[in-house]
Amino acid sequence: MSSSSEAPRRDEKTATAAKPPMRDALVAAAFRLFLERGYEQTTVDDIVALAGVGRRSFFRYFPSKEDVVFPDHERCLADMTAFLASGDDEDEPVRRVCDAARLVLRMYAENPTFSVQRYRLTKQVPGLRAYELSVVWRYERALAEYLRGRFAGRRDGTLQADVIAAAVVAAHNNALRSWLRSDGQGEASAAVDHALGYVQSAFGAAPAYPVHEQPEDVVVVVSRRDAPLWRVVQEIESTLGRG
Repeated sequence: MSSSSEAPRRDEKTATAAKPPMRDALVAAAFRLFLERGYEQTTVDDIVALAGVGRRSFFRYFPSKEDVVFPDHERCLADMTAFLASGDDEDEPVRRVCDAARLVLRMYAENPTFSVQRYRLTKQVPGLRAYELSVVWRYERALAEYLRGRFAGRRDGTLQADVIAAAVVAAHNNALRSWLRSDGQGEASAAVDHALGYVQSAFGAAPAYPVHEQPEDVVVVVSRRDAPLWRVVQEIESTLGRG
């Protein structure tokens, strides 16, 4: 039979486990205030007061108030960079950067409600739109650096890398924003796959035909109208190497 003192300890452990990590608590407090008061009217002091922590704790996780709006981009950028670095020369370069862009989509799709709230907030605050553009530029640079390495030695390799990286980001963001404008309804990955398909078809290597799907040969033989049939057959066999 357990002593009565063990019950409060279990309750304390349960309560501690139920509390969100401090970083998540700060993000939740910030967005609650942004929605209630507005972004410009909310201060860092307001956020830490609601979260029940000190200013030092806030700046341990976020360099500025803008950063709390985009809490996962640093992690996602690191994941993208690692994903690109883990590839090898067998990977088709354009397909690889398209797959890297899908990591950003996955981050947004993990929490649709939060992503939609952030999208709406960013549209309302010019400073956040500028901050978001700087984040997008860093993603684009990561893709371009990878492609520059893969295209080294090609004529116009740097130009190709920069153009393809910009196209990947534009295609991804077009589909992502369409999904966000719909309040996160539907399957975001399908729209992004469709958009990135344009980039792949425009810049990527054409897929090889499986053995069982090799296109059939087409042979064109030019012959005189009055040539006998046996002569036409002979010309066809000669062209096919069967003569």
